Amino acid sequence: MTDDVSARLRPLTTDEWPALKRALGAAFGDPPSGPYQESPSPVAELDRSLGIVEDGRVVATSGIYSLQMTVPGAVVPTAGVTWVTVAPTHRRRGILTAMMRRQLTELHEQEREPVAALWAAEASIYGRFGYAPASWKGGWTGRTERLRLRDDVDTGSGRVRLVEEDEFRGPAAAVHEAVRRFVPGNTARDERWWTRALVDDPEQRHGATARQYALHTEADGAVTGYATYRVKSSWSDAGEPESTLTVEDVRAASTAGYAALWQFLLGIDLVRTVQAPNAGADDPLRHLLHDSRALHARPVDALWVRLVDVGRALAARRYPAPIDLVLEVRDAFCPWNDGRWRLSGHPAGAYCGPTDRDPDLVLGIEALSAAYLGGVSLATLQGAGRVTEVSPGAVTLAATAFGWPVAPAASEDF
Repeated sequence: MTDDVSARLRPLTTDEWPALKRALGAAFGDPPSGPYQESPSPVAELDRSLGIVEDGRVVATSGIYSLQMTVPGAVVPTAGVTWVTVAPTHRRRGILTAMMRRQLTELHEQEREPVAALWAAEASIYGRFGYAPASWKGGWTGRTERLRLRDDVDTGSGRVRLVEEDEFRGPAAAVHEAVRRFVPGNTARDERWWTRALVDDPEQRHGATARQYALHTEADGAVTGYATYRVKSSWSDAGEPESTLTVEDVRAASTAGYAALWQFLLGIDLVRTVQAPNAGADDPLRHLLHDSRALHARPVDALWVRLVDVGRALAARRYPAPIDLVLEVRDAFCPWNDGRWRLSGHPAGAYCGPTDRDPDLVLGIEALSAAYLGGVSLATLQGAGRVTEVSPGAVTLAATAFGWPVAPAASEDF
């Protein structure tokens, strides 16, 4: 059955875009809304899609976005896997496995992206294909009466001002480009991706305002930070304001600018609850607050990563501490990765290639993928039985070398 499925998989066409959108809506339970219902969005790459059409109906879909993702010390071409669905009438036929296998095989054979990444609708789906959660969202909320910055926080001499989208986009893009290169898991945004990021569909606001845009400007006029947010109005039975402010994104090129933006956001009138569902799990805001317990976080997995080509992927990133170890990687789904790899790396570069030397560590591709962005410790994975130490001290050495000073945070949901 799997061979038959593989033969039926093909790229979907522009004419089939409306049917593809209907398939996505049916699979994820999202009613059609917003632009791009009848024609592809600017970021769509239909030549990199795979699907099955049966009797004029799209019954399976998948796609890839060509991304540039920050990893520790570098930026790496990354296949952003998306649109993965199988119609309920066609499940348990090997379709998902066939799509995943063909995607990864083509990436390997074409030597395009050495890394793939996705956002998992369900945590139980993608592990068997070698993906693992490599970054986390903080998902915090707090009451404004407790969300006050420390007295010694420097907010600088700049100012925060509200602007319209057309004034916001250019300066924000420059800040984003400068900042995202330091945060593993961040991806580049060209004009197409900025258009996508700033779509503000009224049907998706859920009673909140249109998106609000704020820029932080220094005394010399340079824009060094930005924030986007919404407010949902609410009043108590006693007529007291109980509005909720949802922070979508805050970025700044300086600590003072970052603090100034949060001072502004936490002081907006009539708001009693602030939430930041997309904030990184290691957001610095907690350390700016007078009461660090005011933030109530509920971390959840964000970006899932899969090393397509172990050698190229490990050689592409940097290592803050020297490492020279042999990793025996178990990868049944992508057999070209299965085997022993010598990794030699340091802060300035790295090499990774096949070897016949005895291994220092033995681990599956899921564990290696989880650790790739520097946010999941190999020592933690050893504690979970996912890493086996062969040479004494190898886990400590590898965990130190794979770590990174900046926690990964994925800012682009695709």
